[in-house]
Amino acid sequence: MKVASKKIILLSLFWISFLFLNGCDTNMQRENNISQSTDNLEYIVDESDILDINELLNISSTWMLSDQEKLWLIQMREEEKLARDVYTTLGTKRWAKIFSNIAESEQTHTIAVKNLLTMYSIPDPVLDDTVGKFTSSDMQKLYNDLVAQWNKSLLDALIVGAIVEDLDISDLNILIKETDKENIINVYNNLNRWSRNHLRAYVKNINQNGWTYSPQYISLSEYNDIISSQQERWSNGIWKGKST
Repeated sequence: MKVASKKIILLSLFWISFLFLNGCDTNMQRENNISQSTDNLEYIVDESDILDINELLNISSTWMLSDQEKLWLIQMREEEKLARDVYTTLGTKRWAKIFSNIAESEQTHTIAVKNLLTMYSIPDPVLDDTVGKFTSSDMQKLYNDLVAQWNKSLLDALIVGAIVEDLDISDLNILIKETDKENIINVYNNLNRWSRNHLRAYVKNINQNGWTYSPQYISLSEYNDIISSQQERWSNGIWKGKST
């Protein structure tokens, strides 16, 4: 099953169960509670988020890619655009700077994958870089669904942000094992580090408002390992903090 299709199905199931279990009264109560704490919401963009793209790709590109490797790169290009677009939309509409800051980080992610596509002469699926526009009908539906869900409340937005990063980490864990191309692995590893940082930021703000997030895709042990460790930063040519 394609990753985008999997996202649509699993996110839909999550939201059905989430809304059923919490109910309208609980939604109203959490909205009232969380509105008191929005000043704490932030994500600090530093050099680890905007790592030199050329440095990521500075490894031989002469290898031949399998059809599956090409398909995954195409998929990741739109996945990273999806994250950027959803966060951009939320960053301009309401609530917290965390969304616009992480959207800035996601822009570097989708460009990194685009550069890999160019390097391997793979057609770019992003024919229109406008926020909210996708070539894939699955991605288009997912964007529309996410924005509709996120507009319900700030807590809903933070939870869906955590879900997106949770799923991205799970997907990237798989993709890293599906290729032996060093430059692709290098990009995927860095995308994974950034996704872990973003997950930490969303969960931190969920917890600060008295709620908890349970991982939907990665294991509980991996989730606890990520959340209990510090933000990963690029400093003096090495990564500080948890590493892959």
